Amino acid sequence: MATTNTTTKEKKVALELSAPVYTMDGKESGTITLPEEIFGVAWKASLVHQVVLAMQANARPTVASTKDRGEVRGGGRKPWKQKGTGRARHGSRRSPIWRGGGTTHGPRPERDYSQKINRKMRMGALTAVLSKKFADGEVFFVDKLSFDAPKTVEAKNALVAIAKVAKTPMIAERKNHATLIAISGKDFATEKSFGNFGNVVMEEVRNLNPVDVLGHRYLIIEKPSEAIETLTARVTRAKRA
Repeated sequence: MATTNTTTKEKKVALELSAPVYTMDGKESGTITLPEEIFGVAWKASLVHQVVLAMQANARPTVASTKDRGEVRGGGRKPWKQKGTGRARHGSRRSPIWRGGGTTHGPRPERDYSQKINRKMRMGALTAVLSKKFADGEVFFVDKLSFDAPKTVEAKNALVAIAKVAKTPMIAERKNHATLIAISGKDFATEKSFGNFGNVVMEEVRNLNPVDVLGHRYLIIEKPSEAIETLTARVTRAKRA
């Protein structure tokens, strides 16, 4: 009896970790079996939060900058003599209490906002995000996205067709941060074709990260077999690190 339950459970997991594969024309071309280590990982909110904050900090430029009293101009001589004027004593016009003087405790250009995140953490957060999106029905697979030449109209038609067959019209209609398209490799024509859409962003599978995936509602993965191989290789490297 226990063996039967185990077999039923395994069949259920295999059924859940498979997804349809669509074409650019809006047809279903088959299904693909997804690895559990990428699309069946439990949600790890603390890890995802830590990795996302660290990645955002690493991308943060040091913009704010002030000069202290040793960097501003002036102050070559004492403003007035020490005694006898009736005024407060001062030694330099570069003092922070003077107009045009230095700034006290202001932001400095050498400040570093970066945080260390290792490969295992980054990949663990990515698989958790991919699994969550897949469980929520926000990940779609397309056999290929290719154009003979950059054509915005053809890209729009393909996006609408995929949205229609996936029964998710917001893939093409959502105005902001709608869709992240993960392509297998550099494709000039495809990137230019989708380049005019403000709600669509393209990224190579090898560069997928939690910030980009979470920053868009839907994820379309092109050439799923190659994409899964790339993601599996990344997971393997992360485990060895």
